[in-house]
Amino acid sequence: MKIIVDDKIPYIQEKLRQLADEVVPLRGASISAADVRDADALIVRTRTRCDESLLRDSKVRFVATATIGFDHIDTAYMERAGIAWTSCPGCNADSVAQYVESSLLLLQQEKGLVLRDATIGIVGCGHVGSRVKAVAERLGMRVLVCDPPLGYAGFVPLSVIEQEADIITFHVPLTRDGVHATWHLADEPFFHRLSKVPFLINTSRGEVVDNSALLTALQQGRVRDAVIDVWEGEPRLDEELLQRVFIGTPHIAGYSADGKANADNMVIDALCRHFGLPHPGKVTPPKLPADFPYTGNPLELYDPMTDSEALKTNPSKFEDLRNNYPLRREHFDV
Repeated sequence: MKIIVDDKIPYIQEKLRQLADEVVPLRGASISAADVRDADALIVRTRTRCDESLLRDSKVRFVATATIGFDHIDTAYMERAGIAWTSCPGCNADSVAQYVESSLLLLQQEKGLVLRDATIGIVGCGHVGSRVKAVAERLGMRVLVCDPPLGYAGFVPLSVIEQEADIITFHVPLTRDGVHATWHLADEPFFHRLSKVPFLINTSRGEVVDNSALLTALQQGRVRDAVIDVWEGEPRLDEELLQRVFIGTPHIAGYSADGKANADNMVIDALCRHFGLPHPGKVTPPKLPADFPYTGNPLELYDPMTDSEALKTNPSKFEDLRNNYPLRREHFDV
C-alpha cells in the first residue's frame, strides 16, 4: 500500500508508516498527477486541488483532507470516479473558538470594546459557530445567530445582525451556488446596510468577505476594525488591507496542536475503515514546556497578535508562517 501525504500535516506520518508499505510526504501545493499515479490513498490539506486533472488514471481510491473545509475537492468527480473521500468536520472548531476568544479579549483590551455591553452576530452556527456562541455567552455578550440552512428557532436573519451587531463574525463554508451561497456574503451592499460601525471577524474562507469592499468600508468608517485570518487569493493577499486590519493572520485560526491531532485521528479512523486496516492508535499532541508561564489568562495560552505581527512584517512569508507554525495548545493542564 502506498500513501501520499502533505508533508506539513503534523504528527501523522509515524502512524501512517504502521499502516502502509510506502508513505511519501510531499509539499501539498506541488503534488502532481505523476506523484499520485501509483498511490492507493492521498492525504492533503487545502493547498492540493483534488480533481480529475490530478487523479485521472491513478490508482487512488481514497482521499482525505485533514481540514474542515473541502472546497478544494471536486466531489462530483470523486463520485463519478468511484473514489471515496472524507474531510474532518469539527476537528479544529475549539481552536478557532480560542482564536476568536483571544481576538475579542484583545478588542476589549486595545480597542475599548466592552464585551459585556456588546452584541455579537454569529453568521454560521455549525461546528465552529456553535463553539463561538458558547464563548460569547461565557463572556457575557448578547448573541445573535444567523444560519438559514439550519433555520433553528431563535436564529435571526442576516438583516438583524446588520442592524444590531457590534461584532460580526463569519463561520460558514464557501459555496458559490444556491439560495444560501456564501461567496462574497459580505460585499459592498452588505457594508452599506450596516447600521452600527461594527468590528468584523473572518475565520471561515477568504472569499466569504469581499476583501476590496472590506478595505473600502474600513477607509470610509463603515467598519470600525477587523480581524482577518483568511484572505481572497491566499497565499497572495491585499497587503494594504493586511496593514489596515487590527489583526491579520495567515490562515492559522485552527492551527492548535489539539486541532491538528483531532484531524489526524479522524483521517486515520477513516483510512482504516476504508481499507479494513488494524488501527495503529491515537495521535496525541505535544505537551507545553514544563516552565510555560500561565496564570489563567487565555491570552497567555494564545495571543493572535504575535501571528499578526509576523505576517505584517513579512507578508510574502504567508505559506512559511503556516507551514512552520509553533506549538500552540488550547489548554494548559494537558
